[in-house]
Amino acid sequence: MNTQHALDPAYIESKRAELLALRAQLQMAATGEDDVTGGLQKESTERAHEYEDDAQKLDMLETSRNLLRHDIARLAQINRALRKIEEGTYGYSDISGERISTARLDALPEATSTLLEQQARE
Repeated sequence: MNTQHALDPAYIESKRAELLALRAQLQMAATGEDDVTGGLQKESTERAHEYEDDAQKLDMLETSRNLLRHDIARLAQINRALRKIEEGTYGYSDISGERISTARLDALPEATSTLLEQQARE
């Protein structure tokens, strides 16, 4: 790991607080998504309805599940970034050890790779 231009401890602490807040938001959203999904499924079985209603509800369920999958993946990234703070490696790529720009960390505090590495993975 390249330790030149290490991040300021106050900056890292602000990112820790931001990551913890993001994690709490995503966990609450995941709980809410489960409630919405369960409610839609229960509603579909309890009353008379049109087939178009079912199609709309299925679309909403699929969208909800996709959002939940995205949130779960983001939670994993947030947890990894928090572990990196504890390890003293926050701000450095898991792939190359190169420094992640502060602009990237400001935009995506859970980033664990450089922008070029992320683009190469996608």
